[in-house]
Amino acid sequence: MNNYHQALEPDQIYHFFSRAVGNEKMFLSNENYLFFLKKLKQHTASVCSFYSYTLIPNHFHLLGRIHDEETIIRHFKEVKKTEFDFLQHSLHDFIMERFSNCLNSYTKAFNKMHKRKGSLFMDYIRRSKVENDSDFTSFVWYIHKNAVHHKLTKSIGEWKFDSYNSILSSAPTDLLRADVLEWFNGKESYIKFHQQPLHPKIDIIDL
Repeated sequence: MNNYHQALEPDQIYHFFSRAVGNEKMFLSNENYLFFLKKLKQHTASVCSFYSYTLIPNHFHLLGRIHDEETIIRHFKEVKKTEFDFLQHSLHDFIMERFSNCLNSYTKAFNKMHKRKGSLFMDYIRRSKVENDSDFTSFVWYIHKNAVHHKLTKSIGEWKFDSYNSILSSAPTDLLRADVLEWFNGKESYIKFHQQPLHPKIDIIDL
C-alpha cells in the first residue's frame, strides 16, 4: 500500500500526500488554504475527483479517484492539441503533470505573496493505491483525524480545512460526498465511525 512512486491508473483510488520542505509551512493564512483548494480544482478536476482531504500547516492529504481512460485521453487532446498515442504518451505522466502544475502554480503564488524563493514542496506528490475496502476506510479515517493527530484540534470536525464537515453538509461541493456517505451507510454511521477513540500508535502513515 505504501509504494509512494507507483504509476497512476485510470479508475483507481489513491491517497495523495506531500509536505513542505524542511521545517517550512505551506499554509500561513486562511487565504493560503482556500487558494490551494482553488488551484487543486483548477488543475486536477479533469483527471481526478476527491472523496476527502485535509490541509495541515506543513502538509496535505487527499483521497481521490482517477477518472476513466476515455475522459483522461479527451482532456489530453484538449491540452496537448494532439491525438493520444499509447506508444508515445503515458497516461500516468499526463496525470502527474496535472498535479505537478497544481503544486508549481501554488508555489509561485505563495512565494510572491510571502516574498520567498525556491521550492516549497518535498519532491513530487506521493501516492498510495487503495487496494481493498479496508484501505479506503483507513484513509478516510486517517485524513479526518489528522488535525487531531497533530494536536491542532481536540476532536474530529473542529478543523476548518478538511472534508469532514463538507461530507455532512448539504451545500454544493465537488467532493464525492454521496459516495462517501453510501460507503459508511449514511450520515449517522459516518458520524459514529469518526467518534471512535484515536489510537496514534497504529497510524499507518505519518509525514
